Amino acid sequence: MLHELNDTIVAPASAPGIGAIALIRISGKEALSICSAIFYSPSGKQNLATKKSHTAHFGSIRDGSLLIDEVVATLFLGPRSFTGETTVELSCHGSPYIQQQIISLLLKKGARMARAGEFTMRAFLNGKLDLSQAEAVADVIAADTEGAHKLALQQMRGGFSSDIRSMRQQLIDFAALMELELDFSEEDVEFANREQFVQLVKSIQLKLLPLIDSFKLGNVIKNGVPVAIAGKPNAGKSTLLNTLLNEERALVSEIAGTTRDSIEEVLNVNGVAYRFIDTAGLRETEDSIEKMGVEKSYEKIKNAGILLYVVDATEIHTSQDLTEVIAQASAFQLPYLVLANKSDLCTPDMINQFTLTKNVLSISAKQKDGIVDIKNALGKLLFDDDIARHSEIVTNMRHYDGLKKSFAALDDVLKGVQQRLTTELIALDLRRALAYMGELSGEISNEQVLDSIFSRFCIGK
Repeated sequence: MLHELNDTIVAPASAPGIGAIALIRISGKEALSICSAIFYSPSGKQNLATKKSHTAHFGSIRDGSLLIDEVVATLFLGPRSFTGETTVELSCHGSPYIQQQIISLLLKKGARMARAGEFTMRAFLNGKLDLSQAEAVADVIAADTEGAHKLALQQMRGGFSSDIRSMRQQLIDFAALMELELDFSEEDVEFANREQFVQLVKSIQLKLLPLIDSFKLGNVIKNGVPVAIAGKPNAGKSTLLNTLLNEERALVSEIAGTTRDSIEEVLNVNGVAYRFIDTAGLRETEDSIEKMGVEKSYEKIKNAGILLYVVDATEIHTSQDLTEVIAQASAFQLPYLVLANKSDLCTPDMINQFTLTKNVLSISAKQKDGIVDIKNALGKLLFDDDIARHSEIVTNMRHYDGLKKSFAALDDVLKGVQQRLTTELIALDLRRALAYMGELSGEISNEQVLDSIFSRFCIGK
């Protein structure tokens, strides 16, 4: 079980492979004595227990008379450490052999190998982080875009969890009064002012709702935005994908229906990952393979977050033509951009009708004209208004689920008060809401949930 706090644990804290420096982390009440058994300063064996916290010491790791490596030992005495326990971090050379030898020595001296996420688990159990902050540690490690990194850091520094704790405490105060009413149920008295209670519940719901709504935005920032590139055959979809990626990723041909299957590639645009999906051209066809590709295109569009609807600009001669194209794109009920491609073949009058219409851009994928405009428009299309509305953004599915359950339980509380149900029934729904809110920050937790959360961490974190 991950709750064994009496053990001293060890694990490599740097990525596998060869590098200039590697980091080995040891945490637990025996960390200093175990490290001192193999750590030597230039003047001889060194007792690290005599050293101050947050100090670094140069020395060597030896197995008896055998020199393993020269290292720097950095000390963090509990509770002033990440885990809340005394922690030693050994910086050694990055050879996998050296790391293995040092860890083997530490294991012989009484440490055990840490499980996935066990250092962060200990930080949580020792009160250094709440559960949502602990989960954000994994998100910081996994962040591969600026947007995902910012959201993970925000959550790791407290995010919305402090607000949840405050709201939960206010509900607990009312719950205590209701529990008191149950003790005096035969005397038919009310200690909890129902009007104030209703106002509190409603105010908490008003705070929960933006957090729930923010998940759609947070999820795409964290995991990437799926962008479907769709349109009729030969509109230039594959050329557009190649131009966006700046490489020949998709096969380009003048033969209609060349793209039979979807092609996906990820591109970082202004700190957000967009997953561009080049789909088969949308048209009626008797070719069974192309027909399967068209069906798959509709499926990809359905699951996309943004639609780039590419049309051949030379085929749009009137405002009515453009209106029909916009209607085709908007019919998918997604945030969309109509990209009037092949503008290099159009007259100035034709281009003007595109540039003056909302959600329509004039581009030439082949000549790379308008590509910067597409990238700028993507962010505005999906994020600008949403980010302005949300001071806190939820990115974690567990948090989203907990917030929805908390909101629903509070709804039941309000219905109970409005229907003048007994205090006992209202208290049951209130306890349920408190439990869901407590699970968000880890004030209420069970071992299976914790095991599931921390097992997804890397070893050494």
